[in-house]
Amino acid sequence: MKDQISLSDSSKISLPVRNLLALLAATAFGIFAYTEITARLVSLENSRHIMEADLITKSDQKIVDQEQYLLLEILSTSQEKTDAEMESMRNNNVNLNRAMQDIKEMKETIEMLKDKVRANGSHQ
Repeated sequence: MKDQISLSDSSKISLPVRNLLALLAATAFGIFAYTEITARLVSLENSRHIMEADLITKSDQKIVDQEQYLLLEILSTSQEKTDAEMESMRNNNVNLNRAMQDIKEMKETIEMLKDKVRANGSHQ
């Protein structure tokens, strides 16, 4: 029963100083690492909360924004109407050129008919 350990408040432990310092260093490193990890987690959580709060406030539409969207919609509708009108006017130039050509041909035909009427009127 020599391997039995008995502990009491007056027990003494003999430990080399190098091992004692290594235990103290490992404990200090563990505490430091825990503190740093906790601080980093708190920092990340605060950043997330701040970002969410900013995102919510930025996503709220203010009256000025609503007016701008309304004006944008009105301008867009007006632009679409103007585009449609320009599309319909594109063919007007072709039609006018054709009409001018027809008028010239009609004038020539009328002059020719007038000449024939004059020629027929002089023979009688």
